Amino acid sequence: MSDKVEDPDDQKDIKRCIHRLNIHKILSVYGESDPLSWTSEAMITNMIVLLCLSALFPVLMCAEEVRSDFLYVKDCSDIYASGYSTTGVYTITTADGPVQVYCDMEAVEKIETGHWLVFLRRMDGEVNFFRRWESYKRGFGNKTGEHWLGLEFVHQLTRRYQYKLRVDLEDFDGNKAYAVYKSFSVGSESEGYKLQVSGFVDGGAGDSLYYHNGMKFSTYDNDQDNSGSNCAMIYFGGGFWYNKCYYTNPTGHYLWENDGTLMDTGATWYYWKNSWDPLKSITMKIKRVK
Repeated sequence: MSDKVEDPDDQKDIKRCIHRLNIHKILSVYGESDPLSWTSEAMITNMIVLLCLSALFPVLMCAEEVRSDFLYVKDCSDIYASGYSTTGVYTITTADGPVQVYCDMEAVEKIETGHWLVFLRRMDGEVNFFRRWESYKRGFGNKTGEHWLGLEFVHQLTRRYQYKLRVDLEDFDGNKAYAVYKSFSVGSESEGYKLQVSGFVDGGAGDSLYYHNGMKFSTYDNDQDNSGSNCAMIYFGGGFWYNKCYYTNPTGHYLWENDGTLMDTGATWYYWKNSWDPLKSITMKIKRVK
C-alpha cells in the first residue's frame, strides 16, 4: 500500500483547529512556571495536532470526504461562502447534530454559481429505495453515491429559507436535460411532508412535477396518495409525492437500459421524451435563494 499524501485542505483544517483552541491561552494558564505542566509550546502544539488529526481520522483514512470549517453552517451556500468550492461531502450543523450532505459546487451552464445541496441521487442502482416511511423521513444511502437526504432535514431547511429546485437527467445514450423550479418547499410531517413547487423553467426536460405539486409524501407503509390504492406498493416505487400515480418516479427500480417488461416501475421523468423509459441518472438538488 502506498503512503497517503495529506490533502492541503486537511492541513488547513488542522491549522484552523489549532487556531480555535488558542494555544497561547493554554500556555498562559499552564505555562512553564507550573512545574506539573507541559514544559514547551512545541509539546503542546504536537498534542493539539494529534487531537485534531483524530477528529479528521475518517477523512485521512479515505472514508467519506467530509469537510468542515468548524463554523455553524446551514447548507451548501454557507459552505461555499466559507471558501470551499470543491464538489463533495460536507458537514452541516443541525439542532439534532451534524449531518453529512453532498454539495454540488459546479457552475451551472457556466453562468450560475454552484453550491447546490443534493437530496436525491440515482446513478447506478447500488442502493435499495423500496423502503419504509421512517427511512425516507431520516434519510439513507451513501452520500458519495446514491442516497435520499431525508424529508425532515429538507423540511427544516425550506421552512426557514427560500429555495429553488433543479432536476438533472441523463439517459443511457448520454443525452442530458434539466428542469428548474424557482420555488421549492416541503411541509412538516403533520402535513404529510407536502410538496410545493412553482416557477418552472424548462431546460429540455419538460415539467413532470406539476402533477405532484401539493401532494403528500407516500411510502408503501404510509399511503397518502390520491389513487385509492397504493402507488408505492403497485409500482415498487419506494417513496415519493405520488398523485394517481405519477409522471416522475425517481425512487423507482433502477433499470439498466430500457427493459420493456418493467418499464412502469423504473426511475422515470415522463415529459422529457413523453415516454416511461428508465433514466441512467436523476439528481434533485436545492439552492438557497434568500
